[in-house]
Amino acid sequence: MSKRTVEISDENDPMSRVKMVLKDQYPCYVLITCTAPCKDGKMNVAMNFEGDEDLASFLVENASQVFEARIPRKESK
Repeated sequence: MSKRTVEISDENDPMSRVKMVLKDQYPCYVLITCTAPCKDGKMNVAMNFEGDEDLASFLVENASQVFEARIPRKESK
């Protein structure tokens, strides 16, 4: 049995507004956010998606390939 999370949206919360706009305009989206790093370098990272899980996975996989193509690879010794 799958479990579905219900989010209570706060219209004053910027992230809730972004999700509402994305959900209204796109059948599927992936939203990855992070906080500014603390002094120890740690940050909170969150990922939200709406729509078909397979399609969301496809979007993330292809985005990863775009970034990998832009980052120069270090030569192994």
